[in-house]
Amino acid sequence: MAGVRVNVNVGVLGHIDSGKTALARALSTTASTAAFDKQPQSRERGITLDLGFSCFSVPLPARLRSALPASHPAAPETGPEPGEPQLQFTLVDCPGHASLIRTIIGGAQIIDLMMLVIDVTKGMQTQSAECLVIGQIACQKLIVVLNKTDLLAEGKKQAAIEKMTKKMQKTLENTKFRGAPIISVAAKPGGPEAPETEAPQGISELIEVVKKVKSMQMFHMPVTSAMQGDRLGICVTQFDPKLLERGLVCAPESLHTVHAAIISVEKIAYFRGPLQTKAKFHITLGHETVMGRLMFFSPAPDNFDHEPVLNTFDFSREYLFQEQYLCKDLEPGSTGSDQATEKAGQATEGLCPRQQWALVEFEKPVTCPRLCLVIGFRLNADIHANMCRLAFHGILLHGLEDKNYTESLLPKLRVYKLKHKHGFVERVIDDYSVIGRSLFKKETNIQLFVGLKVHLSTGELGVIDSSFGQSGKFKINIPGGLGPESKKILTPALKKRSRASKGEMAKQEEGAERQEPAQHVTLSLSFKRYVFDTHKHMVQSP
Repeated sequence: MAGVRVNVNVGVLGHIDSGKTALARALSTTASTAAFDKQPQSRERGITLDLGFSCFSVPLPARLRSALPASHPAAPETGPEPGEPQLQFTLVDCPGHASLIRTIIGGAQIIDLMMLVIDVTKGMQTQSAECLVIGQIACQKLIVVLNKTDLLAEGKKQAAIEKMTKKMQKTLENTKFRGAPIISVAAKPGGPEAPETEAPQGISELIEVVKKVKSMQMFHMPVTSAMQGDRLGICVTQFDPKLLERGLVCAPESLHTVHAAIISVEKIAYFRGPLQTKAKFHITLGHETVMGRLMFFSPAPDNFDHEPVLNTFDFSREYLFQEQYLCKDLEPGSTGSDQATEKAGQATEGLCPRQQWALVEFEKPVTCPRLCLVIGFRLNADIHANMCRLAFHGILLHGLEDKNYTESLLPKLRVYKLKHKHGFVERVIDDYSVIGRSLFKKETNIQLFVGLKVHLSTGELGVIDSSFGQSGKFKINIPGGLGPESKKILTPALKKRSRASKGEMAKQEEGAERQEPAQHVTLSLSFKRYVFDTHKHMVQSP
């Protein structure tokens, strides 16, 4: 059992200048070459620019050792072994500057536990809130660290800490981190320029809280294998390290380069404004961030309540195109909801589907694993504005690897738009035929619509038979014939035709004005048009 280590990755996140790097330094006993802002650029600017890695270890608690599977080297055994298993905490120090949000997101995806560092003199700030949102997406456990308590007036320190603790508890109340531990520390008493002889305050209490976390990733030390998030030193022979700035180490065939992807989508509630189809967002997948254009779609309205399917995508099903992501904050009667509903051609009555998806088309190819976390955000938003830039998150369900995916793969994606057209019956020809108008524009090729069914407001079902004249009118066949009530409504036009001369009738057929029916009989035409059907066929339900 000697030398065995169980590792847990702890992300250190928070607003810039909240003291994250100082906290990591105070906790750590071992630093990597990337720890504590060692890069010249970080030292020059005085801020963290990239992920920093350091660690500390404590004896593995007996309650955690007993919970390990028997096959794990740190599990209890009958015979005594020299040495004691260790619980190792790898600290992932993330930048705090708003412009480095893509790096923050990358760091959040490899952590098991998040420490949200708050400047106790300032409380929640813009990037603190963004880090909390990222944590809700990418992490299951949270500890809040109230830092810089040494800056509080000695006589009012405890009261100020208690006040900020209550504020943070209220902030976390409506998140999955409700009840998370809140610890106060002074990671670098006196500030950055203070001598190193100043001992950090509150660190031992923080470590005691960290030891209680039960959700961990585990690996053997020394390692013969590794997993996402592990900090490794790798020796590669006959390789010039100057040729590599950042790369990916993976098992063969585990990563794929995709030009587009189908993802599940869940809007982040704090993001203001709608998620519109055709809008562009910055998309982070793993450690890559690229621009992507989105098209949203949902189940057919009858399937809105179906149980979400989280890890697969079914190409055999049909999906309904959406002009924008449908969410509950667009209540019935609001402009966004009405427009989305009308354009999608559905009567949702304010209901939202339990699951929605998006097709994301990337501006450049992305290399990533299947089922990886996807986060969309507005990197170009004003970093000084009091707003959440994180817009949505989801899972990559299917990557489109062929660069000609628009021809080879998208036609298999059965996303349709519901189309509705409305017109009027202009007059009756006989008991089984009427002339319709106002359903098409004058330049429309009506031949494309021949054979489609239309419904009369009087209840009859008709079939478009042919065009009629040159003004967009058309002839409708009524297979079951007009009913008595329909004939009664259309009688004025029918009588006028019976009195007209043959010459007048010919003139009327060319579009001359004639007497309208006593009551309008409307026509409605509904059909599906599949977004990626190259032939633009119109399909009606049987």
